[in-house]
Amino acid sequence: MNSTEAILKERIKELTCLHEVNSIIVNSDYDQLHLSLEAIAYCLKKAWQFNTYAEVEIKSASYYVKTKGFNPSMVTIKSDIKVFNNADGHILVGYPTNKYAKSDFLEEEVALLNNVSLVVSNLMERKQIKDSEEKVKRQIERTDRLHILGEITAGIAHELNTPLANILGFTELLKERFSDREAARDLQKIVDNTIFSREIVKKLMFFACEMPQEMDVIQLNPIVDNVLELLRPSFKAKNLRLSKSFGVQKVHLKADTVQLTQVLFNLIMNAVYYSPIEGEINVHIEEEGKNVQIHISDEGPGIDSEIGEKIFEPFFTTKTIGEGSGLGLSVVHGIISSHKGSISHRQNHPKGTVFTVNFPKL
Repeated sequence: MNSTEAILKERIKELTCLHEVNSIIVNSDYDQLHLSLEAIAYCLKKAWQFNTYAEVEIKSASYYVKTKGFNPSMVTIKSDIKVFNNADGHILVGYPTNKYAKSDFLEEEVALLNNVSLVVSNLMERKQIKDSEEKVKRQIERTDRLHILGEITAGIAHELNTPLANILGFTELLKERFSDREAARDLQKIVDNTIFSREIVKKLMFFACEMPQEMDVIQLNPIVDNVLELLRPSFKAKNLRLSKSFGVQKVHLKADTVQLTQVLFNLIMNAVYYSPIEGEINVHIEEEGKNVQIHISDEGPGIDSEIGEKIFEPFFTTKTIGEGSGLGLSVVHGIISSHKGSISHRQNHPKGTVFTVNFPKL
């Protein structure tokens, strides 16, 4: 390619490509980024000297697109995609090895590829920033919502405690005055239901962090072992396998033993409930910086992304009617928050859910 006209045509193609790539990026939908990358790949293909044979591959940690004829055996030039100075992928432009060699790529084409990689890298950075901002926003909204719910439930709990105590006290007095067995049986039903209602109130107070705590320095591993021993019959009933691993033999926390036991019992019992017969439950403890992490995973159906933000709210449950009050995870969240800890969940692979509890270690 020696003529001035041919050189000029190539420069026009390269400048046109850069303009089109910038236009694609400006109009990108961050939720449909693979479509933008695909458009960039075909735009690059047109800019090469032998564009009939040129093929393009764009690969990152989250995306992979290529033009129709691309294959790994081609002779290629490469430019890295870097996101916040970390390698995240690459862009390759290639020719068939039976027709072209490395020397057939122009210096200007190498420069063009580097420029396109730079703008694609900037696009990926903006995508990460947007995702991080949305995640923080969701966390703040969820925290605010749970805080408001905590204040409301604390008020409800305090208001209900007195009338429930009166119902229970006067019913017990009536039982002493009735000799009729049928009447006594009916009164006992009132007592039982009042006690059940009082337990719900107690759980609401746990969620609202209104329950008094007895904080002591405790060892975590023996408490986990005790809970697993308590749940042994539940494991046996569904023929579940237990995989237990304590990365640290002696983990000390400042916690309320009863409340910590309730957290572990609820989370592991949930894993048992949602696990399929002959499934596996994994309980893993490890140190992560200044925290102690407890991971509890199952092989159940998992948590739908649409309800992932709701599972810690009071009275929200996916269990069938009569099998759950919807207070278990809200109580767990309240207890963990009162211990200056945090709880999160993610998908288990290939199926199921992993709950991770973080407690500050001593």
